[in-house]
Order: sequence, then structure tokens, then C-alpha cells
Amino acid sequence: MSVTCDFCGRQVEGEEAPLTWTTAVERGRVRRYCDECSRTHLRSMEAKLDSEWW
Repeated sequence: MSVTCDFCGRQVEGEEAPLTWTTAVERGRVRRYCDECSRTHLRSMEAKLDSEWW
């Protein structure tokens, strides 16, 4: 099984996301973002904007 970044589509093998990835819950749905997307969109995440607005 692999984990996929919900923003860019990057995949890593394993059942768990790496520790450098970010996990968020938007409208009841769990979303995971890779380290690069997390770094790029950190301010939007902190402001709790939905990913549609990034």
C-alpha cells in the first residue's frame, strides 16, 4: 500500500505517512500533504484555509 499527497500526487510506500508529511482534516475528510507541499503552503494551513484556496 502507498500513501499519496493530496495536493501534488507524490507517493511513498508504506501504510503510514512519513513524519515530515502533514495530515489535515477538511470537511470530515483526512488529507495528507508531502513535505514539499507542506512547506510551500504552511501559512495557508496555519490560517485553516481549505486547500481549494491555496
